[in-house]
Formats: sequence, structure tokens, C-alpha cells
Amino acid sequence: MLSKLLKWTLPVLVVLGALAAGRYIVSQRPQAPQFEPPVVPVSIEAIRVAPVDYRVVVRSEGTVEPRTETTLIPQVSGQVVAIATAFRDGGFFSRGEVLVALDPRDYELAIASAEAQVAQAESTLEQELAQARVVADDWRMLGREAPELGLRKPQIAAARATLLSAQAQLERARVDLERTRIRAPYDGQVLEKAVDVGQFVSPGTVLARVYATDYVEIRLPLSNRQMEFIEVPERFRGERGAEAPHGPRVSLRATIGRQSWRWEGRIVRAEGAIDTRSRQLFVVAQVDDPYERGADERPPLRIGQFVEAAIDGRMLPGAFVLPRAALRDGGAVLVVDDESRLQRREVEVAWTDGEEVVVVAGLAEGEVVNVTPLAVAASGTRVSATIDGVPPVPRGRPEDDRVAAEGGAQ
Repeated sequence: MLSKLLKWTLPVLVVLGALAAGRYIVSQRPQAPQFEPPVVPVSIEAIRVAPVDYRVVVRSEGTVEPRTETTLIPQVSGQVVAIATAFRDGGFFSRGEVLVALDPRDYELAIASAEAQVAQAESTLEQELAQARVVADDWRMLGREAPELGLRKPQIAAARATLLSAQAQLERARVDLERTRIRAPYDGQVLEKAVDVGQFVSPGTVLARVYATDYVEIRLPLSNRQMEFIEVPERFRGERGAEAPHGPRVSLRATIGRQSWRWEGRIVRAEGAIDTRSRQLFVVAQVDDPYERGADERPPLRIGQFVEAAIDGRMLPGAFVLPRAALRDGGAVLVVDDESRLQRREVEVAWTDGEEVVVVAGLAEGEVVNVTPLAVAASGTRVSATIDGVPPVPRGRPEDDRVAAEGGAQ
């Protein structure tokens, strides 16, 4: 009986002992060291901001146009007998210079004929006046007053009218003779010549297209946003005699070949209506003496040339100027706090262009702003910031810093 009991209990005891031994061994296992992986800060470029007085520069572009363009057309007919040396495409001329001369002989003969008619009319008038004086003397000798018909007053009036008509014909002939010499209406340049020596022209024939060279104009489109920062020289009704306001300065740049050239001008006026298609307002820039030879031997500012314009805008006092890359979606920037962590900050942006962002509210002097584009940058992200080109001071791992601190305490 005893042997049978041991036969059944002994395996159970062995199993229980094995379980107890295994549990003891497990409970006595060594504890693995626990540590958190070090947080690697994100390397970024940053700047320390300071307020400045920032002048907005509004950029636009346009084409050079003449301030005055004229089509020369003769008022009389005739054959072209001479042209000026400057009367060619691109030639410069002065005001009053004879550009085209027509054959004057027909008009000189017309003057001679008109002078003869004037002389004849003057002779007729003198005869009528003399006869009137004789009749008046005869009637006076008779002691009576001469009648109007006797004094030939109707004949004298007709003779005076004939004389006035002849004098008008003479003046007309002299004017026609003067018109055979087509003169330049202003200092300018020939854009396109249409006639030459030997050609017969009549009123309505186009001789040439010319334009003034004292200054040129450039139409520059401005958006509604850009107009906020430009002091447009406005004119109002009732100010006809008033002097136009002084417009902002504009710098024009054109690339010729591999070299860029600059010209200085002023905004002189704004056009009367906003373009209905683009919703833009065109302002007009004026450049004086565009064909004057400068000290830098720059080429002339030619008609039809495309130019880029930089217009001096308003001054924004106490603004913070940041690189364009510093601005995040939604008008925010990433500020680096004292613990080297990023904090998203909403700011008020007054002006942006292709390179800069001008912030007028939301930042304080001395704050550090991230300028590195980051795909994902949540608030609280630890960073290693290179501020204004100065790299951060190297730091050891947290456990190394703790060991160093304990060693210093001993």
C-alpha cells in the first residue's frame, strides 16, 4: 500500500519541485540595464532678428514708349527735291530743321501772280478814291453836298474788297511756299522714312514717322497689393493749374547681350482707369534724356525696349526682415526658445517678394528664427541651431554630462 502511494505521489512531488526551482531561478535572473535612446537634435540655420526701417521696393516691367510720336504728312503737293542728312531711319534732328523740301517753283509763280493781283486791286482802289475826291470838290464848288453815288462809295467798297481778297490770296501763296519745306516739330529721331528724292507727294502722303527724344515713358502695371506701398502722384478735378505731385524714384534695368544697364527716372502720373482684364493700374515712369551719352558709356534707352523696373515704395519702420524660407504656411515662423526647441509663432506679414519677408507684428527683438526649410517641424522639436553663421557649442551625451557632474561634486 505504501509503495503504491509513493508510486503516485512521487511524480507529483518531482513536478512541483521542478516548478518551484524554475520559478526561483527566474526570480533570481539579473536585471537588464534600462536606458532611453538619446534624442538627436535637428540641425538648422537660424538668425537673430532685430527691427529695422525697411523701404519697400515694388517691382514691375514694361516697354519703352515715346512721349510724342508724329506722322509727317505734307499740306501741299510737289516733287521731293531734297532731304536732310538726318532724314533716315534712326537719324536725329533738331526742332525747326528742314527735313524734306518740295519743288517750290509752282508756288513761287503763284506768289508772283498774287502780287500782281494785289497791285491791280490797289490801283483800282486808288482810281476810285481819286474820282471820289474830284466829284466831292465839284459839288463843294457848287455849294452843295455830293450824293453817295456821286462819291462812288459802292465802287470804293468793292475795290477795297477786291484788294483784301488779293492780299489773302498772296498770303495763302506765301504759306503754301513755306509748306514746301517740311520742318521738324521738335527735337527727335526718325523712326521710319517713307519717301525719298524724286518722289511726287500730295496732301495725305506719309513722309515719315518721328518721335521726340527729350524724354521717354514706360507704362508699368501695378496690382492692388502693390498700390498700397506706392505713393502714386494723383491728380483730381479742379487741379488743372496745380503742379503735379512729385512721384517716387524708379530704377530701370535692361539686359543687352551679357551686360545689364540701368537708368533712373520718376513716376509722373497714373492712368485714368484700371485695366478691366488684369485689374491692374498702369503708372507712367519718365526718363529724361534717354539718348544722352553717360559716363559709363551705356547705350541709349531705345523705343520698344523691354525693361524691368524697381520703384521706391513706402517706409515700414521697426520691421523684421526675414529670408523667404523662414515663412511657413499660414503666415507663421518657427522660433527657437531658450531650451533649443522650436515654437510655432503666428506673425503679421506686411510685404513679401521673391527673396524677403517683412514682418511687422509677432516677433520681438533678439528672438531666434529658423530659416531652414523643414518638411515636418512640430512645436517642441529639439534643434541644434547655427545662429547667424555661428555653430552651436558641442554637447556630450546626457549620461556623460551626469557622470561629469557627479565627478565634480566629489
